[in-house]
Amino acid sequence: MSTMMTAAAHAEMPAVLSVEGLTTSFLVDGGWRPVVRNISFDVMPGETVAIVGESGSGKSVTSLSIMRLLARDQSRVEGRVLVNGRDILALSERDMQAVRGNEVAMIFQEPMTSLNPIFTIGRQISEVLRRHKGMSKAQARAETIRMLDKVRIPNAGARFDEYPHQFSGGMRQRVMIAMALASRPNLLIADEPTTALDVTIQGQILDLIKELQEEEGMSVLFITHDMGVVAEIADRTIVMLRGDVVEQGQTADIFRRGQHSYTRELLAAVPKLGSMHGHAWPLRFPIGDIGSGKAEEPIEVANTVDTRKTPVLSVRNLVTRFPIRSGLLGRQTGAVHAVENISFDLFQGETLSIVGESGCGKSTTGRSITRLVEPKSGEVHLDGYNVLSLDQPGLRAMRRSVQMIFQDPFSSLNPRMTVGATIAEPYLKHRLGSGGEAQGKVADLLRKVGLAPEMTDRYPHEFSGGQRQRIAIARALALNPKVIVADESVSALDVSIKAQVCNLLMDLQEEFNLSFLFISHDMAVVERISHRVAVMYLGEIVEIGPRAAIFDNPQHDYTKKLMAAVPVPDPERRGLRRGTSIDELKSPVRPAGYEPPRREYREVTAGHFVQV
Repeated sequence: MSTMMTAAAHAEMPAVLSVEGLTTSFLVDGGWRPVVRNISFDVMPGETVAIVGESGSGKSVTSLSIMRLLARDQSRVEGRVLVNGRDILALSERDMQAVRGNEVAMIFQEPMTSLNPIFTIGRQISEVLRRHKGMSKAQARAETIRMLDKVRIPNAGARFDEYPHQFSGGMRQRVMIAMALASRPNLLIADEPTTALDVTIQGQILDLIKELQEEEGMSVLFITHDMGVVAEIADRTIVMLRGDVVEQGQTADIFRRGQHSYTRELLAAVPKLGSMHGHAWPLRFPIGDIGSGKAEEPIEVANTVDTRKTPVLSVRNLVTRFPIRSGLLGRQTGAVHAVENISFDLFQGETLSIVGESGCGKSTTGRSITRLVEPKSGEVHLDGYNVLSLDQPGLRAMRRSVQMIFQDPFSSLNPRMTVGATIAEPYLKHRLGSGGEAQGKVADLLRKVGLAPEMTDRYPHEFSGGQRQRIAIARALALNPKVIVADESVSALDVSIKAQVCNLLMDLQEEFNLSFLFISHDMAVVERISHRVAVMYLGEIVEIGPRAAIFDNPQHDYTKKLMAAVPVPDPERRGLRRGTSIDELKSPVRPAGYEPPRREYREVTAGHFVQV
């Protein structure tokens, strides 16, 4: 059954899922606090409906309420949830178990939390078939291998007896989809199933869900915060904000004629690949305060980069490897070639982005430059001295010039220290001023990152994710550094918060003439904020050059693959199939003594180099 069903055809068929007046409340301080309020929607046969919204919007609570997966003593679900005409909220728990996995299946954001690490993946899928379909062990094995083939897992028969840890993130998500579809449910609920995946793997999973839906005639309820994903996969879209549905309708109408200010702000905040064509320098995101209904005009950031001068950071032939030891004597049998002979310069006031998928070596590059991990060889020159030859006192002094911002600010902020003490700590440790001066510095930095100075006495848990990232940025600025290494610093943020933090980084760069080494897998964000881009694959730079040259004229096959996989917020791409290969990223593990071949580069245009 095709997913492209007409409105008339839908009208003649009963809904697979009908949610009526759903209200979900949690027990807080002895009272019931509603977090989802009186929402209603239908999912028709063969249809994909997306629920979109940011953290705290209630979209995941909605899906968990439908599946009755919330703790019964801490939650209360009211209204009606009809699956094939039957109100499943009125069922006993035993009857509900027969619904889960059989009529309605669910896949989650992180498959490792859903797969049991002590059982093979074959056994876990077979168990579903034996329980719901009454198959024999041999029948279940044969059907499981067929399902693994169906979700495009290479060499499925041999991988039946492997464990979850032996699969990559993308392949584990395929296993979860195989398990969810094993009983041929009428409805698949997919809760952020691609958020944690690299862009090429995300593209493969989206293609897979579309193909399987068409083959099986299945309905899909897709939960996400990514408007690009929504445009590519959804027939209809429901927009949620703080527990309420603020808008719903055909996806094309939502994108072209969104009525609610929040919908328009969400769409404005989405970086669109190709939107920088014709712009010479980075461009701020056109957002205002979310919820205000006011959007800023996009402003081109003034170019402050002079590549004729001496670079502020110069990396030459950097190599970082991690030894692999085995046997009783712990003898080295191999090594992870995380960073392999890379070279680049970073100039004052410039943003050089390093892009690539998980395992390509981009984060290790940032950590090697700051010596949070020790490189094997190479040179890193900062302010004219080689960072890799510094002793501990010299290294401490160097860190005044280069600071890092990490992906998860909560894990990098001390939960026992107030944010004021956290920001002041490096300033005081480097003896840049007195306690009173530190207080003034903290207040000034909080203002600069868009927070109130009165917040100094609060603790990290009292802030949102976006606010915590602003605190991490303020701490990085406390030492007046020349270089900031931003390691996936906006990857975990909601789309509007991501846009706000990117705008903040560009504002700070313009004010302080900062240099950014921006490490990311998000090609659309990288296009927006970069002066130059380096593409990494298996520890090596395969292409590097000015942002316009890389995005307008990509030369390396891997660069092209990364760009082709980026979801574009355009409903016209609804039926798109990328046709990307399903090969997993190759392993950077090499046997002991292995030395890679010397790489050659071709200059395409001025400053644009590609590996040959």
